[in-house]
Amino acid sequence: MSQPHTIDRLLNLVPDSPDTVIAHLREHPQLAGQQDSHGYSLLHAATSYGHVQLVHALIKDFNVPANICDEDDETALFNAETVEMAKELLVLGVSIEAKNNEGQTAAEKLDDEDEQPVIAAFLRQAAGGASVEEAASVVAQTGGASDSGAALNGTNGVDGVHAPPPLPGNVKVNVGTMDAGEAGEEPDPEIRRRIEELAARPDFQTEQGQAELRQLVTEIISGFGGQDGQGSATRRRVE
Repeated sequence: MSQPHTIDRLLNLVPDSPDTVIAHLREHPQLAGQQDSHGYSLLHAATSYGHVQLVHALIKDFNVPANICDEDDETALFNAETVEMAKELLVLGVSIEAKNNEGQTAAEKLDDEDEQPVIAAFLRQAAGGASVEEAASVVAQTGGASDSGAALNGTNGVDGVHAPPPLPGNVKVNVGTMDAGEAGEEPDPEIRRRIEELAARPDFQTEQGQAELRQLVTEIISGFGGQDGQGSATRRRVE
């Protein structure tokens, strides 16, 4: 083996030679947790380039702190570019609640058309109580590819619509198609009005707006979204 690499040289090896990085770390394990002048670590780099094996080795074999932060107080989760990588980081102990120096979680920062909105949707599902597998499945079913992390049409959701917030516990929604004759009653005008008003609010994507959306979804699913007072026995379709 050649002379020990500096952290900068090892970082340059990460994109194309992750196995070489591991080989060097076996001889010079003290480099595993080192960071460059910007706080960028091998864990951040391995995450960004999608090297799951290197990520696992850094945390499990070389004891790199899972929540090591760069100069912006961002963990490796902020660098994830696939749902698969985000899943691995959560399993390995990276905090889903960690915030950067702007007060953003990874889900909040990545929820932008120039970032990774599919991963943001996955993280919101996981933060809402779903297991990582359940969260990945929900995102995949709504258009995100759990193994590629591709953005949904380059936007924060399908055709520009944000992925929905996590549903209340023990609630499942099956999405399908139906013939026009199966639709039954027209959507409740009051439900339509409330949805349109909520979606038009400037604070729709804030914590408060999303909380109100979750409450509205709960009411609709429970059968209390309308005016007829028939409770959960009433089934409604909202278009």
